[in-house]
Amino acid sequence: MTAAPARPPQAAPRRRVPLRLLLVAGVVLLTVGVLAVAGLQGSLVYYRTTSELLADPALQGERVRLGGLVVRGTVETTADGVRFELTDGVQDVPVVNTGQPRGVFQEGQGAVVEGVLGADGVFRSDVLLVKHDNEYRPPEDGTGRPAEDRG
Repeated sequence: MTAAPARPPQAAPRRRVPLRLLLVAGVVLLTVGVLAVAGLQGSLVYYRTTSELLADPALQGERVRLGGLVVRGTVETTADGVRFELTDGVQDVPVVNTGQPRGVFQEGQGAVVEGVLGADGVFRSDVLLVKHDNEYRPPEDGTGRPAEDRG
């Protein structure tokens, strides 16, 4: 008896990925990407500088976010909130904010306000966000509470 000639082992046939599966995977990935971008856009905070706000007359009467430094010597507490000026170092904008600011609000500090620039040049705000650094400094008087926050 003669032995049959030995055949080299054949590689397993390659399976083809169905076209439908590739299309479904592509649509799912695209949908996830669109939802991620849409979700992130709502959480990003964009704001205009005082110079940008004053340079664009189309922004008057529109609700915008305005960012800058609180000008020293301009903070005045009113019955409805606080009045101050924001600057970008070039132009100042008077701001009237309704509601009392938190204890970390102070002159010379960065702030973002949300509201509308009136025809009189006063920015009327109902949202005040205070920028601060991440460095902790204990109160100087040792009470454990900032001097501005005695409530």
